[in-house]
Amino acid sequence: MKPLSIVALAVLLAGCAQAPQRIATVIPRPPPDNPTPTGIAYLCDGAKEIAVVYAKNRASVTFGGKTWRMEYTPSSNGFRYADTTNEWAGQDDLATLRELGTNRPLAFNCHPTRRTT
Repeated sequence: MKPLSIVALAVLLAGCAQAPQRIATVIPRPPPDNPTPTGIAYLCDGAKEIAVVYAKNRASVTFGGKTWRMEYTPSSNGFRYADTTNEWAGQDDLATLRELGTNRPLAFNCHPTRRTT
């Protein structure tokens, strides 16, 4: 076999190999009316971190050294917690923290990474 043929065969075989699958850990958000506090850490775009504790139709959202206590508001698509200045909302395992009024995102594309105490 010629050396060029061996290289071509190696490239062909490499193209047939499957890429490794990313294993995602599912960290479900508790139901809004769950009385037991449940903490979840989120990682957002730009390596921003948010800590949220959910309990009794409320979420305590901590970001950038500030904590907001937000109330649950039913949403037709996903979840929403808000106070008079900010909103923590999303769907499934994707969330955004934004200012109300300006609608400016403080942190976006936030995914749960682990449970906290």
